Amino acid sequence: MLAIASPGSLVTLAGAALSVIGWIGYATSNPNLSLPTIFYGIPILLGGLALKSSELPPAELLPAESEAVALREEASSKTLRKLVKDVTRWRYGQKAHLESSLEALKLWDEDQPPQLVSVAERAIGGRYAVAMRFRCEGVPYERWQDKQDRLGRFFDRGLRAELSEPSKGEVLLELLPAAG
Repeated sequence: MLAIASPGSLVTLAGAALSVIGWIGYATSNPNLSLPTIFYGIPILLGGLALKSSELPPAELLPAESEAVALREEASSKTLRKLVKDVTRWRYGQKAHLESSLEALKLWDEDQPPQLVSVAERAIGGRYAVAMRFRCEGVPYERWQDKQDRLGRFFDRGLRAELSEPSKGEVLLELLPAAG
């Protein structure tokens, strides 16, 4: 259902509907209906198809822990809220969520880029945290570990990163405010 509601799908459907109405108007010799709908429908259809071809669906947002919901609105969690909002929306023209960030951190593989699978809002030690699960066959876990100190600071001052490997080819990255 989520793929049908994507902006690319909606534009494609609108363009297709206008084009069909235009062709019906043409077939019934109704130039007032056929000319504008074909004139607008075909470019809108092509634009929608272009969007669909470069579409990156949002990462799955897992249900937030009840304690995390209460902590979400604190000022200290502003950066993490923005991060969650960014990765849970449709993206276009990118291979993966956080592409430029992962490239800057040298956690990128051109052939098999890390794919953000899910995001969860958590409460860890009484602080709001975000856990992101990546599927990353092209970037070994050891390289993620080498960048662990930089990962938290990259997104904002005062953040720290915790890593774990829940299964082979996956990395769980938790971003949370540093203690103190």
